[in-house]
Amino acid sequence: MAHTHLIEIPKEREEIFQGRVLHVVRDTVILPNGSESTREVCLHGGAVAVIPLLSTGEVLMERQYRHAHGRVMLEIPAGKLEMGEDADPLSAAKRELREETGAVAEKYTDLGVLIPSPAVLSERIFMYLAEDISIQERDLDADEFLDVERVPLAELYREVMEGRISDSKTQIAILKAVALRGEKYGIGLTNGKK
Repeated sequence: MAHTHLIEIPKEREEIFQGRVLHVVRDTVILPNGSESTREVCLHGGAVAVIPLLSTGEVLMERQYRHAHGRVMLEIPAGKLEMGEDADPLSAAKRELREETGAVAEKYTDLGVLIPSPAVLSERIFMYLAEDISIQERDLDADEFLDVERVPLAELYREVMEGRISDSKTQIAILKAVALRGEKYGIGLTNGKK
């Protein structure tokens, strides 16, 4: 393994908080120089995120209130993994996409894993591009309130580049979708236009 001289060795763990979504621990670690330090980590079971790209070049987007930031945000569909779903995140992505937007896709492209905040959060977000989409009824959870909108991929790309979309999973998914399919919809990677 490369870079083994950078690895911190876990020594002990203290439980700080166990909630419905988050589990906070304080780890004591042995640093590469032999000294000890502490790391406070928020353990998270992981999530999935999907950028549903319609044949029109539009993306099914969600507007949802985010309490931690006190505002409504524009995001791609996403959801938490249930226990054990990290072995099959694509099934979870399909479920979340259908429940939140009503979309069912025939084609999925793996966009990789996003680690949104590696210093303090163990969450991994499995990302997918969904295409060949048909629309059915939504099936929101009782505590889910969101609006679904169709937004052109080119417009989303401009909003990311102009700093108007701040959600990391949404930014990354839009940029990857433009890199993979932008040419098909007349979008260049420099200014949102070809």
